[in-house]
Amino acid sequence: MKRSFLMYGLVMGLVILVQQVVHYRTLVRDLQLEFFGGIIAVLFMGLGVFLGTRGLKGQPEASVDKQRGAAHQLSERELEVLALLCAGHSNQEIADKLFVSLNTVKTHLSNIYQKLHVTRRTQAVQKARELGIVN
Repeated sequence: MKRSFLMYGLVMGLVILVQQVVHYRTLVRDLQLEFFGGIIAVLFMGLGVFLGTRGLKGQPEASVDKQRGAAHQLSERELEVLALLCAGHSNQEIADKLFVSLNTVKTHLSNIYQKLHVTRRTQAVQKARELGIVN
């Protein structure tokens, strides 16, 4: 009887040991998966930050000659709009960069067109480069 209790206890101990080993391995495997998933997420986040700040630079902004712009009676704000226009930005992008409304950008562009004696944005860019207002 004593021997059967010992055998029963030994078998139960082995079953519990196997269960704990299996549980531990499952836990470690799950944690490894989460750990490596976290590492991959951090790497992709770092890559996104890098590409967002340095890696994917657009066209360089056009530089403005303020003296030549003043000779054509362009205001400082109109020169900023013209520089962004020459860099290839849309009206909405110009508005976002200068923290003004879209209508304000359109008004500035209308004034620029009048002062440069042009009717289209491509003509304004070409004329500004010809006159040396932007590089």
